[in-house]
Amino acid sequence: MADFDTIIIGAGPGGYVAAIRAAQLGARVACVEGRETLGGTCLNVGCIPSKAMLHATHMLHETHENFEKMGLIGAAPKVDWTKMQAYKDDVVSGNTKGIEFLFKKNKVTWIKGWATIPAPGQVKVGDEVHSAKNIVIATGSEASSLNGVEIDEETVVTSTGALTLKSVPKSMVVIGAGVIGLEMGSVYARLGAQVTVVEYLDVITPGMDAEVAKTFQRILTKQGLKFVLGAAVQSVTKGKKGATVTYKLKKDDSEAKIDADIVLVATGRKPYTQGLGLEALGVEMGPRGTIKTDAHWQTNIPGLYAIGDAIAGPMLAHKAEDEGMAVAEVLSGKHGHVNYGVIPGVIYTTPEVANVGQTEEQLKAEGRAYKVGKFPFMGNARAKAVFQAEGFVKLIADATTDRILGCHIIGPAAGDLIHEVCVAMEFGASAQDLALTCHAHPTYSEAVREAALACGDGAIHA
Repeated sequence: MADFDTIIIGAGPGGYVAAIRAAQLGARVACVEGRETLGGTCLNVGCIPSKAMLHATHMLHETHENFEKMGLIGAAPKVDWTKMQAYKDDVVSGNTKGIEFLFKKNKVTWIKGWATIPAPGQVKVGDEVHSAKNIVIATGSEASSLNGVEIDEETVVTSTGALTLKSVPKSMVVIGAGVIGLEMGSVYARLGAQVTVVEYLDVITPGMDAEVAKTFQRILTKQGLKFVLGAAVQSVTKGKKGATVTYKLKKDDSEAKIDADIVLVATGRKPYTQGLGLEALGVEMGPRGTIKTDAHWQTNIPGLYAIGDAIAGPMLAHKAEDEGMAVAEVLSGKHGHVNYGVIPGVIYTTPEVANVGQTEEQLKAEGRAYKVGKFPFMGNARAKAVFQAEGFVKLIADATTDRILGCHIIGPAAGDLIHEVCVAMEFGASAQDLALTCHAHPTYSEAVREAALACGDGAIHA
């Protein structure tokens, strides 16, 4: 008899969720994790600590920019960097301990250490070999870098190092205008750093709705971030103090340099699968280091599955969680479900940016007929009351059937607002269905309804 029904390698959002769901469905489950704490990159050095820093620095921004307008008079607070770091660490600790509690509650065995797979159905951790009917690889991803750029996590950092700097830098260069770069750049800009974002493409947040991206860049520029677009980084050279970033502008091949105290390399992430022994097992791999799986998340090796950042698709914690629940259900004989067309994306700056479904650019490329309903937060009473009236909601629906095809929001609480559209899309709803649904007043969510109304006879407050 196997030691376990299922062994999951990795305790990030995909792995720990898969472990808990499998245990809830009656399986004997173990989860292997090499970190000292559970939760993976997201909980320890990613999503959660960065949101704590974003929240703290947003509060600081409010004291400087908006408190006096509301009659709150007094000296703005000073930054105690050590205490801010301690707050961030407490947030992380509370969440990781919460997962430990859930493992105990659901009788999931935590095997501490780094795993290899010496043979199908076997997982080796240290000197011990454990057997299982099924193995799920949920090892996540790691930050990728540029050729010739040496990361030391002190002067030239990834998002991990950016969360634990010894002090607030006076200047920072962010290489890459994606989600991580803009979130961390926003944090340090609010703290007083001069932040310059260098991006290879001619737009920020590649793949985002073009109108949202343009508005987003304008707002971030107003907040103090500088952008150098269409620039190919040639080198990052460390000096006695800080580093120098050399780049070439693609439009004219001219070369320029920027000096900064800290350089954040935010050029994306890559699957973390080395050391598992996949090559020796004969596991079929996909593009860019991903593990190839079928529709049920199984590799070409029977009984070996993979989910999350280790496989194809957006590298998002909630995508991994969905796959974790789904693969656990597959292994228990149920039907696991992930609707990849309805996975939202969020950037947690202020304002937040969120999207789900298709963009106008994608629909035009497909030659599909669509209609757009837009509503500005300037027409939303709640947003105006809290000084967050910049941005808009854009709802896209099929021109013939009125079925919702996508939604793109830049504005207050966009990361929460997007989910009513996700639910609507999951049920195949039309824009009219959303428009006919009563929304409480005054709430930010009224902007979503107004955008839906704009897909029909017109919004009321615009």
